[in-house]
Amino acid sequence: MLLKRRKKDRVVPVRNAEEVELMAAAGAVVAQALIEVRAAAVPGISTAKLDKVAEDVIRASNAVPSFLGYHDYPASTCISVNDAVVHGIPSKTFILAEGDLVSVDCGAILAGWHGDSAITFGIGELAREDEDLSDATRDALWAGIGAMRPGNRLTDVSHAIEQSVAQSRAKFGRQFSIVANFGGHGIGDEMHLEPFLPNEGKPGKGPLLAVGSTLAIEPMVALGGRKSLTLPDGWTVVTKDGTRAAHWEHTVAVGADGPRVLTVRLDEKPLV
Repeated sequence: MLLKRRKKDRVVPVRNAEEVELMAAAGAVVAQALIEVRAAAVPGISTAKLDKVAEDVIRASNAVPSFLGYHDYPASTCISVNDAVVHGIPSKTFILAEGDLVSVDCGAILAGWHGDSAITFGIGELAREDEDLSDATRDALWAGIGAMRPGNRLTDVSHAIEQSVAQSRAKFGRQFSIVANFGGHGIGDEMHLEPFLPNEGKPGKGPLLAVGSTLAIEPMVALGGRKSLTLPDGWTVVTKDGTRAAHWEHTVAVGADGPRVLTVRLDEKPLV
């Protein structure tokens, strides 16, 4: 169906078919890195060792880590544990323990194009509330992905994420909150591009989604309040109230028939 656009309509930047395939190739590298990091994540391992696992996968694929050196960031992944929301810096002295809730964010550049994805998982057995938090955040991601359809607008994705979190509050009976002031972004031949994608908001606003539009969708949800703060390292963002947080992300392109996840993992069952 042809879409009638008003002259003033903006469109989320569009990639041609070849460029989308290049992004999918970069996305496959990221997906494999995350699979191998999760497999290596056992009690007693340092977050620095997990970072090296990811970097080794990326470089073995003739790709380059997106994060390393980005605004002087010192690692190839962000590994955020328990109350850390995003941008946790891997460290030789940060040793993971049974029951930790771990979010790993990873990006790779291949042939000049970017893939960006994040997963959350537990070290050993998780507390039920942490499992619920991770499930609610993943469900919100897939709700946002489901809104990546031609003719929708940017905040249709935002609203789908927000509605999913609200539904999970009722489903799990927990005080889930979308972490304020964080969200997704445009992505393509750079890791972070316009537009900024809020994780909440009214539908039907912002630029149009068209076939080939690409976004990194990344809800971040906490078990407590919405507020966060940045630690003295200048990177690590933690919840202000000390409650745990989860982070899930995929790079997604709009296809003629709906969304195409460019960072889908081989061990993953898509939810749309």
